[in-house]
Amino acid sequence: MSEQHNDHRLREGYERLLERMQDGADELTWENLQKDLDDAVEFEAELEEYTKDELALLRAWVERDLKDMRNYMSDTGKQVAHWLGIDIDHLTRRVAESLLSIADRSIVDRERFDDDLEAARADYCEGEMAAPGLMACVHCDAQVMLENVARLEPCHQCGHRYFYRFPGKIVET
Repeated sequence: MSEQHNDHRLREGYERLLERMQDGADELTWENLQKDLDDAVEFEAELEEYTKDELALLRAWVERDLKDMRNYMSDTGKQVAHWLGIDIDHLTRRVAESLLSIADRSIVDRERFDDDLEAARADYCEGEMAAPGLMACVHCDAQVMLENVARLEPCHQCGHRYFYRFPGKIVET
């Protein structure tokens, strides 16, 4: 068996142990996590896909990571994503790109075209800092008054990202 194939098997085993533990104890005590881990390892042992040594390694690796995560969160008060060192925005973009890669290209291209048309009409984009004044969404014309210099948020009415400066009198909505 190749080393690459064996790595793949062990990675799958690690992931399955975690999946089995997701439906585990209602109360997240260390004892309950240990029991859930034992149960998950026992289930994998019944499938007879792993040797006893491989199961011992898988159990040790999962337990090590659970302890490390638990200690990190307890000591710092920060969340799991921070412990993992995952940039949630980057991960979200990667997932979106993956989904777009399997989507109907004509629909994706049409959406991008519409987005580009809106962007062409826009002077400002969500996330940018803008001087005070009246802005309007290029998609739905909803108005927002910036009282001070502020970072533009997505349109509160439709969620779109592009704005133009709206000269003139404020229209009450």
